[in-house]
Amino acid sequence: MTKEVEAVHEQAPEYSAKDYTDPPPAPLIDYVEIKQWSLYRAVIAEFIATLLFLYITVLTVIGYKHQADVKAGGDVCGGVGILGIAWAFGGMIFILVYCTAGISGGHINPAVTFGLFLARKVSLIRAVLYMVAQCLGAICGVGFVKAFQSAYYNKYGGGVNVMAGGHTKGVGLAAEIIGTFVLVYVVFSATDPKRSARDSHVPVLAPLPIGFAVFMVHLATIPITGTGINPARSFGAAVIYNGDKAWDEHWIFWVGPFVGALIAAVYHQYILRAGAIKALGSFRSNA
Repeated sequence: MTKEVEAVHEQAPEYSAKDYTDPPPAPLIDYVEIKQWSLYRAVIAEFIATLLFLYITVLTVIGYKHQADVKAGGDVCGGVGILGIAWAFGGMIFILVYCTAGISGGHINPAVTFGLFLARKVSLIRAVLYMVAQCLGAICGVGFVKAFQSAYYNKYGGGVNVMAGGHTKGVGLAAEIIGTFVLVYVVFSATDPKRSARDSHVPVLAPLPIGFAVFMVHLATIPITGTGINPARSFGAAVIYNGDKAWDEHWIFWVGPFVGALIAAVYHQYILRAGAIKALGSFRSNA
């Protein structure tokens, strides 16, 4: 008698081609989110975060200039210095992004919002509301600085972004483009779901590299433009100070950051993440 042996074939486990999941692209105009409280809660968070950001940082700038003013009895080597100012900006971004990332994404910067909008991370409605909230928050933040430091605010330039002597507007524009590119590029990299999956064993908070990027860019560009890389920061200071030079050169601090954000979005989405190649492959497969 022969035994019939049935071969049992164990099915090999299926593995996904990717160990991460990209979130679906945000719609251009999402009418559903207009009815949701989460949108307006996020807008309020952006307003408060930008207000606090401008209040602390501009107050630091004014305080340093007063402490370093020899004519007012200060010490030219006194105060926090450029290093301290850079730390104030970078540290506040780290703190505020950490606090608001789970609510609004922690943009605190129209250039960051613009870059994420180009990458389809946020809808047009959300992007516009964020930018308006950020600009209004910046105005209020600098307004508090002027109210609390009325004796020194106008005397020390109101913390506005203007071109430093010896530099052309073209140099300032290039510095703002490159500086904002660095910031937005780091934002994309730090929040990339692919990085989060591959480097899950590395306990690095996303706000940390973003804050360090702001710190490093300030060290490099404070001597050139005072460092904008954030149109809301430049706009809030210009509105409250309302000086002719601040408004004459104000366009640099909108055009530069938006161009830098555009380049960073294209570089990360279409080159590093191969978005253009994926789109081409999808087109060919459907042809």
